[in-house]
Amino acid sequence: MKKFLIAPSILAADYARLGEDTSKALDAGGDLVHVDIMDNHYVPNLSMGPTTVRDLRNYGITAPIDVHLMAEPVDRLIPDFIQAGANCITFHPETSQHIDQTLQLIHQSGCKAGIALNPTASLEILCDVMDKIDIILLMSVNPGFSRQLFIPETLKKLHQVRNLIDRSGYNICLAVDGGIHVNNICEIANTGTDMLVVGSTIFDNVDYKKVIASMRIELEKSYYR
Repeated sequence: MKKFLIAPSILAADYARLGEDTSKALDAGGDLVHVDIMDNHYVPNLSMGPTTVRDLRNYGITAPIDVHLMAEPVDRLIPDFIQAGANCITFHPETSQHIDQTLQLIHQSGCKAGIALNPTASLEILCDVMDKIDIILLMSVNPGFSRQLFIPETLKKLHQVRNLIDRSGYNICLAVDGGIHVNNICEIANTGTDMLVVGSTIFDNVDYKKVIASMRIELEKSYYR
């Protein structure tokens, strides 16, 4: 049976209680931690840095930490996040001068590597890196802000990427980030998505366990399970 991964995105968490809030989301059924890094340059917002990842580890978070870099130049940041305790680093192709080199930089330290694509980005770049990546992350909102609505056209792109992965024969995780709620999570899962990055739907609710359980019930309805 397929195991859908739910990745709480701590961009929507309570920063004053970040360790506690992150631990609470994991205890409620989250599978891994998604950390959005924004630099007020590549995207028009500013968020966390490597110290946030390190602080989560020091707090006692042992779950995998998936770092999504919305920043440039990306190669300068990667070693800091790996040293801080990241397990996976995903970046946008346009933030790297040499994509192969960036992927090698991530892999040589034992981290998984992923490519993130914005809503209007072409899928063509994927054909050149399928043998070098562990994750493909499709943005279903415009990067840089939390609490946006899911862009419906993403469903078609998810189907297309699922087909690319299946034809390639490589073990690549298909992830989607943005605007995921209880009422649309099954439809998204039906595209063949493996990992669902969920922020405000979890952290804006009082009962994290209840909302994650509701999402799991919807995921059970997916014909991809």
